[in-house]
Amino acid sequence: MASPEIEALTQALSRLPGFGPRSARRAVLHLLKKRETMLDPLLAALSAVSQKLTTCHVCGNVDTHDPCAICADPRRDDRSLCVVEEVADLWALDRARLFPGRFHVLGGKLSALDGVRPEDLRIDALVRRVGAGGIDEVVLAMNATLEGQTTAHYVSERLESFPVRVTQLAHGLPVGGELDYLDEGTLAQALRARRPVA
Repeated sequence: MASPEIEALTQALSRLPGFGPRSARRAVLHLLKKRETMLDPLLAALSAVSQKLTTCHVCGNVDTHDPCAICADPRRDDRSLCVVEEVADLWALDRARLFPGRFHVLGGKLSALDGVRPEDLRIDALVRRVGAGGIDEVVLAMNATLEGQTTAHYVSERLESFPVRVTQLAHGLPVGGELDYLDEGTLAQALRARRPVA
């Protein structure tokens, strides 16, 4: 049996997405075997992120700076704004390097079953951002789920009174699919084929 500290580490890792008890144990054994080259740098990186982690007040991204690196990047196109449900969706789109504009993270999706209402999301902050002017297009990059499409419809209605073009990612994304799991080719096609929200 492992010590309580090692068992606690294994339990903590097993709660991460993609890890179960067995894969967590294998990861812990690997970290312990390579303590100086893997465990110590991992602990230092986790500690540094834990101390500096913050949410960007502009877009809702998670970073170690506020505003985040994306919002602080002067090369970004201020006239295009991509609205996503979660930070993972922002990272997936940014990783593909296909969208040159700015982002806005809602922090979830509307869901009557889960009790998530419009006021629980960063929709009012989005409306204020669009209302401040300077944005020509808002791309609704919601997941192709019932809740995602409901959220996109609600957001498009909230933006109707502003002189902006509201588009959404093209259909063809797998129904029930989530942006974080899509490859760059699928994301590229979806961004190229975006269309106005009806």
